[in-house]
Amino acid sequence: MRPQALDFAPTGMIAGVDEVGRGPLVGDVVAAAVILDPENPIAGLTDSKKLSEKRREQLAEEIKEKALAWCIASASPQEIDEINILHASLLAMQRSVEGLNTQPDHVKVDGNRCPKLGVSVEAIVKGDAKVPEIGAASIIAKVYRDQQMVELDRAHPEYGFAKHKGYPTAEHMKLLQQHGVLPQYRRSFGPVKRLLEDQD
Repeated sequence: MRPQALDFAPTGMIAGVDEVGRGPLVGDVVAAAVILDPENPIAGLTDSKKLSEKRREQLAEEIKEKALAWCIASASPQEIDEINILHASLLAMQRSVEGLNTQPDHVKVDGNRCPKLGVSVEAIVKGDAKVPEIGAASIIAKVYRDQQMVELDRAHPEYGFAKHKGYPTAEHMKLLQQHGVLPQYRRSFGPVKRLLEDQD
């Protein structure tokens, strides 16, 4: 669904939505939806990539305490392989909004594509740096996904997931070739796909 120009100013409750983890070779793609409380503002909300890991973790706790509603949802590596990363990202976003305990009147999504929702929705390019609700969503989604990678690292320390978070760094590629493809890898992604083909 392409973004549409709105011919009205949205009123009522606004949810911000963002996803993380489109680029990594391993793990879920994770989305979050957040409805902030205007009476309880949070300082420093922005694109999660612009924040230090420590600051992200502090803000994630504050967002969960102060927001009117928040929900984190994901799509699995199997779903990513089945429907592709773009559609899996939109699915995770849709799940995050549907999982809110308070349904918003309007949704603002980071990027240029909107998930299918039962309420009005608009896509905002670089929205995580422009819209506090989207910034908040990007922060809690990133912290959650990073924690998933740390847990995977505990189970499989030889892959270095805590360090590279699943992104295809040179070190990750070397370790992947050494140790092989775990079930958590996205088999449709080029480097993983090629490695599996070479093994056949």
